[in-house]
Amino acid sequence: MANRFRLTLAQLDPTVGDLKGNAEKAFGAWEAARAAGADMVALPEMFIAGYQTQDLVMKRAFTEDAMAHVAALGARAVGGPAIGIGGPLLQGDSLYNAYHVYKDGRLVRQVLKHELPNETVFDEVRLYDSGPIAGPYDLEGVRIGTPICEDAWHEEVPEALAESGAEILIVPNGSPYYRGKYDTRLNHMVARTVETGLPLVYLNMVGAQDDQVFDGGSFVLNPGGELAVRLPVFDEAVVHVDFVETESGWRAEPGEVAPMHDAWEQDYRAMVQSLRDYCRKTGFRKVLLGLSGGVDSALVATIAADALGPENVRSVMMPSEYTSEHSLEDAAAVARNLGCRLDSAPISAARKAVTETLAPLFTSTTPDLTEENIQSRLRGLFLMALSNKFGEMLLTTGNKSEVAVGYATIYGDMAGGYNPVKDLYKTRVFETCRWRNANHRPWMKGPEGEVIPVRVIDKPPSAELREDQKDEDSLPPYEVLDGILEGLIDREASVADLVAEGYDADVIRSVERLIYLSEYKRFQSAPGTRLTKRSFWLDRRYPIVNRWRDPTGRD
Repeated sequence: MANRFRLTLAQLDPTVGDLKGNAEKAFGAWEAARAAGADMVALPEMFIAGYQTQDLVMKRAFTEDAMAHVAALGARAVGGPAIGIGGPLLQGDSLYNAYHVYKDGRLVRQVLKHELPNETVFDEVRLYDSGPIAGPYDLEGVRIGTPICEDAWHEEVPEALAESGAEILIVPNGSPYYRGKYDTRLNHMVARTVETGLPLVYLNMVGAQDDQVFDGGSFVLNPGGELAVRLPVFDEAVVHVDFVETESGWRAEPGEVAPMHDAWEQDYRAMVQSLRDYCRKTGFRKVLLGLSGGVDSALVATIAADALGPENVRSVMMPSEYTSEHSLEDAAAVARNLGCRLDSAPISAARKAVTETLAPLFTSTTPDLTEENIQSRLRGLFLMALSNKFGEMLLTTGNKSEVAVGYATIYGDMAGGYNPVKDLYKTRVFETCRWRNANHRPWMKGPEGEVIPVRVIDKPPSAELREDQKDEDSLPPYEVLDGILEGLIDREASVADLVAEGYDADVIRSVERLIYLSEYKRFQSAPGTRLTKRSFWLDRRYPIVNRWRDPTGRD
């Protein structure tokens, strides 16, 4: 009879700092593995602490507490499979990102991460020491190698493990989502199987932490990159994978391959999941937002309804004399279609009072953007009052195009605790609304069908802070603006690069100026779902004070 090794993959959702809760989740997975007759249960990178901890892991008391929970978990997991779990490790003055493997209460191995990522949202060079490359460890007669996350994105560690006798590679990860990330992971891991000739298990976590969403999609590859098993994206799963020893080495038996969805669905799921987890992990059960009748607030309301259920979403219409009748109708239609509460709080009386109070100070001046922003800030005031009174978290609704160029009022419509569309350009907002109208999934708590009226999607965007105002009075058409923004922000293209692509040099420079001038706003903005490798916050860090402008592309 062929030798067999059963591995249980625990693709689970930890919470940063919830050491006890994370340990209980891990033990529950161990019990499931024991019931299935598994030889080992594997949990993702840094699971005991949650991921990413950022500077929290530099607090010695936290790391020592996390290590104590790992040790207690290892001592508890007796009479069943081995357990592997990620967590921090202090050795003297050195701090490591480690993977702890226990069997019957005995520590088998502590693997130390060697390759430390130091790009996009990762600062591991700042936080951790690089560990030495160690050889494989033995479990039930099988030699297991464990490159931790980034270790498997490079050749050195997997090849060293293969050369020292590893027979199966298990790669625990905390790999956050961005659009197209799965293909990037798969390509790297296929390369490792080709180079080493070994089967490889890529185990990722799920759940959201602040702006980052961990999308799961764990998979098992046989040598040459043949896909044997894939776990679902975004969902928790505990799956048992059988390996069989053949004349050519160990091979994973084919199992279920969960479907991989397109970018539109994955982006939308990421926004829903991030809001759902942000509320759950911070203790909010309900949210509110200003519903203007425009497309951005309509999409945020829909995301909120899908994340928390319509009964937990309060929408508020705050009309002024500049609010059109069709905006009132459209806001009511969105709330009605979603089944969420709609309140009305007109701002006209408050605006009049503020204007009269300021009148003596504004003598000899003419109305300008100041008066427009008073309206937005009054709305922010009203919404924050409701948030304080009823304990509902306020959502902001500015898309990436607006956030990029500062087309939002600080302390006004930027007020709030979370922004699920923060990394979604306006042109993608329109298409995402159309996608949601045409698609419904079991993980959506909102109703199916056309929840966002077509009129809301198709009408010219407007802040409605003055008569006949349109966004394109102040900004280029969104198709042009988003193309320029994608170049300047996502690709770090020069003005000359974009001129060569056909954009007008003066328009590019005006957009560049707005991006740099509004950096101070983004510095104070709410966190929001990360969908790309160049989201605002940890991915893109620019100085607030900055006089440099790109000199290229000039005649």
